[in-house]
Amino acid sequence: MASRVSKLHPIPFARLLSHGLTPLPSRALCTAMETQTQKLERIASELLDLTKLEKRDFGILFRRKMGLSQYGPAVSDLESSGSSGPASAETPKVAEKTVFDLKLEKFDAAAKIKIIKEIRGFTSLGLKEAKDLVEKAPVVVKNGLSKEEGNAIVEKLKELGATAALE
Repeated sequence: MASRVSKLHPIPFARLLSHGLTPLPSRALCTAMETQTQKLERIASELLDLTKLEKRDFGILFRRKMGLSQYGPAVSDLESSGSSGPASAETPKVAEKTVFDLKLEKFDAAAKIKIIKEIRGFTSLGLKEAKDLVEKAPVVVKNGLSKEEGNAIVEKLKELGATAALE
């Protein structure tokens, strides 16, 4: 005699507890979990039937749909909207600026020649280009400076009678 046994898939205990359920599910819950399990088994078997190239494409598509990239997870809307949780308890860290632009704001007319020479010293400009640049003040003189380099140049320009700032 062949006995007929109902095939119920085991439900993870932690999953049941996280939903506030007891380990002894009701009949309706068993049916819902069984259909969900059948769906997952169907998806898993379809994934196993894919070729290598299709699996690779699926992996890329799945990561995009989940908001992930090769560089790590994307910032979700929940974290940025101030949801209650450990992410919102921390204050957002502001990235400290490491690259600055040197801007010549104004200069003393008597020190114009000295300022042009100084600008030629830290740029690769010719005499005419440096003169034209100084006369356009306020203007960005040099891009991509570190804070130390920029502060040293600003101090030199201030000694010569110019007003310069790092942006």
